[in-house]
Amino acid sequence: MRTETVTSAQNPKIKELLALQEKSRTRREKSLFIVEGRRELEHCLHAGFVPRTLFICPDILRPEEAEALLALCPDEIQVIEVPEHLYDRIAYRGGTEGVIAEICSKKRKLEDLVLKKNPLIIVLESVEKPGNLGAVLRSADAAGADAVIICDPLTDLYNPNLIRSSIGAIFSRQVAAASSEETIHWLKANGIRILTAQLQDSEWYYKTPMTGGTAIIMGTEATGLTEIWRKAADAHIKIPMLGELDSLNVSVSAAILLFEAVRQRNS
Repeated sequence: MRTETVTSAQNPKIKELLALQEKSRTRREKSLFIVEGRRELEHCLHAGFVPRTLFICPDILRPEEAEALLALCPDEIQVIEVPEHLYDRIAYRGGTEGVIAEICSKKRKLEDLVLKKNPLIIVLESVEKPGNLGAVLRSADAAGADAVIICDPLTDLYNPNLIRSSIGAIFSRQVAAASSEETIHWLKANGIRILTAQLQDSEWYYKTPMTGGTAIIMGTEATGLTEIWRKAADAHIKIPMLGELDSLNVSVSAAILLFEAVRQRNS
């Protein structure tokens, strides 16, 4: 373990950290991303991601907490200690317990997903807002979904807002990114039933069996799912809308449908 102290925001390591927070291009080029907070970092490390650098604020993070995190890291980890005034400048959000990590990213592919019998999968097509993706991941974790597949993603999976809003669920669930065509082929090859959430030609979600291998497919609130998914579906499902509006936030819809699957599987 190499430890050094940095006190200036002009230090190259601090500038790199800020660039990784702000720019997806930098994250792609360097194959690094940022995780803030002890809880999120623990989920990340337990999921097998490899940290390169820890930025620790001793004024905030207690020694025993730092020791517990370091025990999960490889021996060659670099530790940079920063004073509280500098940590406040580099922290993406407040109250993150005095630790920020640079983590080596890895490709998250369909072929890496490990399936159990009758898996429950949530598929999101072209959902753009990181906060929505993060919220869906939290619901997937709460429902014990086996995997989340992001099709034709409009945001990268290591966006700090996504990691923050998922509260670590981006690491606690199996996640893959792929095109819609690749995902449809993979689901059918694995005998997983495709249920598309849409208003047209649909049955109420609670009347649709979800006890076998099931993939619930969600689109954007603005445009819904593309035609390729509508044609590939084994069934179309919908949620009753009793007010003036015709759609829910995608994360709310995902939670409703996921927990219907949980209800059926535990009845």
